[in-house]
Amino acid sequence: MNRRHFLLSGAAGAALPPVPAGARERPEAAAGAVPMPPPGDTLPPPLPQEDPNRVRLEQGWRFHQGDVADPPLPSLNAIYLSVKAGNAQGAAGMVFDDSDWPVVRLPHDWAAAQPFVKTANIAQGYRPRGIGWYRRTLTLDPADRGKRIELQFEGAATLATVWINGNVVAHSWSGYSAIVIDMTPFARFGDEENVIAVRVDADASEGWWYEGAGLYRHVWLVRRAAVSIATDGVHCDPRRAADGGWQVPVTVRLDNVLEAPAAVAVLARLRAPDGRILAEGQAGARATPLDRAEARLVLTPGEAVQPWSVEAPTLYTVETELRRDGVTLDTRRIAIGFRTIRFDPAHGLLLNDRPVKIKGVCLHQDHAGVGVAVPDALLRWRLERLKEMGCNAIRCTHALPAAELLHLADRMGFLVMDENRRFNPAPDYLVQLEALVRRDRNHPSVILWSVFNEEPMQGSPAGVEMVRRMVHAVRALDDSRPVTAAMNGAFFDPVNVSSAVDVTGFNYYQADYDRFHALHPDRPITSSEDTSAFETRGAFASDPARHVVSSYDVEAASWGATHRATWRAIAARPFVAGSFVWAGFDYHGEPTPFDWPTASSLFGIMDLCGFAKTAFDIHRAHWRDDRPVVSIAPHWTWPGREGQPIPVLVMSNAEEVALRVNGRLIGRQRVDRIMGNSWTIAYQSGRIEATGYAGGRIVATAAHETAGPPVALRLTPARTVMAGDGEDVQPVTIDAVDARGRHVPIADAPARFTVAGGTIIGVGNGDPNSHEPEQVPARRLFNGLAQLIVRSDAAPGPLRLTATAPGLRPAACLIARRAVAPPPQIAVTETFQRLDEWRRSPAFPARPAPDLAPADGDNNSWAFVHPGPAVDGTGWYLFRSGLMPWRQVAAAGGRIAFARIGGRAELWVDGVRLASKTQDAPGPLTARLPAGAGPRHVALLVEARGGPAGLLGPVTVTP
Repeated sequence: MNRRHFLLSGAAGAALPPVPAGARERPEAAAGAVPMPPPGDTLPPPLPQEDPNRVRLEQGWRFHQGDVADPPLPSLNAIYLSVKAGNAQGAAGMVFDDSDWPVVRLPHDWAAAQPFVKTANIAQGYRPRGIGWYRRTLTLDPADRGKRIELQFEGAATLATVWINGNVVAHSWSGYSAIVIDMTPFARFGDEENVIAVRVDADASEGWWYEGAGLYRHVWLVRRAAVSIATDGVHCDPRRAADGGWQVPVTVRLDNVLEAPAAVAVLARLRAPDGRILAEGQAGARATPLDRAEARLVLTPGEAVQPWSVEAPTLYTVETELRRDGVTLDTRRIAIGFRTIRFDPAHGLLLNDRPVKIKGVCLHQDHAGVGVAVPDALLRWRLERLKEMGCNAIRCTHALPAAELLHLADRMGFLVMDENRRFNPAPDYLVQLEALVRRDRNHPSVILWSVFNEEPMQGSPAGVEMVRRMVHAVRALDDSRPVTAAMNGAFFDPVNVSSAVDVTGFNYYQADYDRFHALHPDRPITSSEDTSAFETRGAFASDPARHVVSSYDVEAASWGATHRATWRAIAARPFVAGSFVWAGFDYHGEPTPFDWPTASSLFGIMDLCGFAKTAFDIHRAHWRDDRPVVSIAPHWTWPGREGQPIPVLVMSNAEEVALRVNGRLIGRQRVDRIMGNSWTIAYQSGRIEATGYAGGRIVATAAHETAGPPVALRLTPARTVMAGDGEDVQPVTIDAVDARGRHVPIADAPARFTVAGGTIIGVGNGDPNSHEPEQVPARRLFNGLAQLIVRSDAAPGPLRLTATAPGLRPAACLIARRAVAPPPQIAVTETFQRLDEWRRSPAFPARPAPDLAPADGDNNSWAFVHPGPAVDGTGWYLFRSGLMPWRQVAAAGGRIAFARIGGRAELWVDGVRLASKTQDAPGPLTARLPAGAGPRHVALLVEARGGPAGLLGPVTVTP
C-alpha cells in the first residue's frame, strides 16, 4: 500500500445467498458486554520445535541506545593491531566497558518506547529510531568442541553488523531476513568467554510503514553434531501423483565441519496425526569436509491421507534422522499438509479441487504497546481475532513474516501469500528471496509467493527481466506453488510483468478486472490488495479537524473503496480468486489519511489493539458461512442527542433482519448481506435490538443499551489462565461500566495499572492520534476501551492485575498461572572484565625488571598469548597486559583475580607490587586493585621450575 490522498465513497448492491438457519449467535455486542469474546479457560498449545538443537539466547543482553564511537588509536602499532582478526575496537571488541548498559530481554523493539516527535520520520510514525548496540557474553561447554555452532537472529531492524569475539561475522541488509552465522571457527570453550556484539542501524528504512528498531525477533544458539542437517535443510512438501495418490519427496541438505569425509544415512518417516508411521525410507550420502551434501528419498503413504484445508487443517509429520555408523547425529520434525493448489482463470482458487474464495487481509507485524516485538502468544491472539471475523487468508506485507506466523497459520487454517521485500535480483537481495522460499516451502498454509509490491518498473522491459530472474530463483527451490506480483498498474501496457508470473495480482484497479479477464482469459487473477477504507474505532461522525473518520464505512482512499463496495465487486466475479483487504489491523506509521499528530493508519478492520471497528462486523456478515451473525452500528449511548436522527447499520448473513427500539418494531427487511440494512432513527435512550431470521425463526440477535455515567473500571483478560513459564503473554481489556454494569462506549477515563505475578509489557487504546507512551502502566480509555499486555512470571500461582482511575471504583482481576516449564534458555553469563590479551617475554635465566616491555611496534620478539597453555621451559617469564578499568572500578577500585598461575609469581600494577605467590604448584592469586582511571599496566613475573607454569586460567577484574 502506498500513501495517497483520500475521498468519500459508498455504494449499494445485492446480497449474497444467506447463511442457512443455525444456532442462535452469542450476542457479542449485547447490553453491558465488553465488545470482545469472553475469556478462554485453556492454555493454547505450544508452537512446534522442529530443530531440537536450537536454544533461545534472549536473556542477559546489554543494550545501548545511540552509536558508540571507536576510541582513537594512539599509535601506528595500535592501528596495525586493530585490523587483525579478533581485534575489533570499541563496542564491537572483546574488551569493552558495557557494565552500565541496561539489561534487556529479547525480542526487543526500542522504538516502541520512544516519544512522538513531529520532525521524526513520518513513515515510521514520528518515532525516532537511530542506532543501537547489543552485547552478550556466553560460555560454551568443552563438550561442544568439534560441533557445528550457529547463531541465528530471526530479525534485526533494520541493517545490522554482528561481531563474535572481535571478528566481523555478518552484515545484514534486511530487517526481515534471518541472520544465520556459522560461529564454529570463532567459538571458544570452557573458561574462555564468547562475546557477541551487534550494531543495529534503524535509521535505514526498507518500507514506508513502522518497522521498529532492534533485535525484534527470536535469537537462537544452535549446537549440532559435526555432521548435521543444515538450517532449513529439509524439503518435504507433498506432491500429488498422476494416479491421484500422494508422495512426499524428501530432500535433506547436510553440513560437515569435520576434516574428513563422512558416510551417513538419512532416515525419514511419515507420521499420521495420531502418531502412526505411514511410510519410511532411507538414503545414503557422502558429506565432504566444509561442504554441502544432499540425500533424497520419497515417502509414499500406505493408506489414504486426510487433506489439509481451511476448515480442517490436518497436519502430518515428517521425521528425518541423520545417522553415522548406527548413531543418530541429528533430527528434525516438520509438519506438512496434503493439499493441492490451482489458480484457475475462470474459477479462481481451487484448494483440493474445490473453489475457495480468498477472504483475506494484509498484515503488518506491529501491535500497540510492543511495536514489532510481538510475542508468540499475542500473535496467536491476533490470528484468533481474524478467524472470529471469518478471515481465511493472510498476505504478509511486504516482507518475510515471523516464522511463528506460518506455524500458526498451518494449525489454524489460514492461506498465506508469502511476500518478498526487495524487488531486486542482484545477489545481495536474491539471497533474501531464496532464504524466504527455503524457510517456508514446507508450510501447507503458503499458497502464493509474491516477488514484489507496487513497483514502478512493473511496466518496463527491465522490470520483466528482473521478475523473470526472481521467478526462476523461486522455482528452483519450489515448483509447487504459483508466483505472483502485487501490481498497481501497467496491466495493459505492451510490456508488463503479468506475462512473467503465474497469477496476476491486482492492487486496487477493480474497474479493470473485466477488461483484463477478457483480454487474457488464460491468466488467473486475484486481488492482492484492496479496500483502503478509513474508520476511527468507536466514532460515528467524521471530524477532519480532529483527524477522526466515521465508522459507518463511507470513507475510503481515492485509489480504493469501502469494505462493502470492494467485496461486492470481488464476490460477483468467480474468476477473481479473492480479496486481501488493506488492512487487518491498524498499524503504527504511514499515517493516512491524516498526518501529524496522527501517528498510525486508519485502514484497519481492527484498531492497533485488535478492538473491532464496524468493518469487523461487515466482514463477519460477508465471510462467515458457518454460523448466523448479526450486528448493530452504532452503540446506543448518545447523551444530549435525544430526538436527533441516528443512522443505524445492521449487518447480517441471515435471510431477514428486524430492528426494534425499546421493543417497538422499526422495520423488518430482506437482508442485504453485502451492503447491510440501514435505518435512520430519532434517538431515544433505552435498548436497540436487531434480530436475524432464517426460515422464519430467530437465528441471531444483537443489542445495545444506553449506558449511564461510568462508575467503575472493569478488566477482562483474553484468557483466565496463563502458563507460568515467564513467556506467556495475553492482552487484557480495560473498560468502564455504569451502575448496572453496562459498558460505557464513550468513557475516556485515565487508568493506571499494577500487576503482581507478571509484567506489563505494553499498553494501548487504539487512538491513532494519541501520543501517550506505550510502555508505562497507564492509559486513557479511548471511546470506551484500552488494553494492557501482560507477561506472566516463571512460577505457578495467581497473577493479579488492578486498574484505577479518578472518580471510578478500581477493578481487580485474578488470572491463574499454571506450572509450565519455561522454554530452555542459554544461561546468562555474569559480566566482568577479563584480561585475555597478553604479551609474553622469552625465558630469562634471571629475574627481569617488572617494567621491562617490548618496544612500541615490536610485534615479533614477545609472543601474543591468551591465558591457558603452560610455558615451555624453565626460567623467568614476564607477562604484560594493558587494562582500561571499567568506570565503576576506576572510580572505587576493585579486585584482580588470576584463577590459576603455575610457578612462583609477582603481580605488579603501574610499577607497584600488589601480591605474590610463593608456591610452585598451580593456584590462584588475587589482589586489591586501587582506584584509578585511564590505562593501567599489569605485569606478572613467573618463575618456571619444571612444573606447569604461566597463566593457566582466566584473569578477571571485578568491582
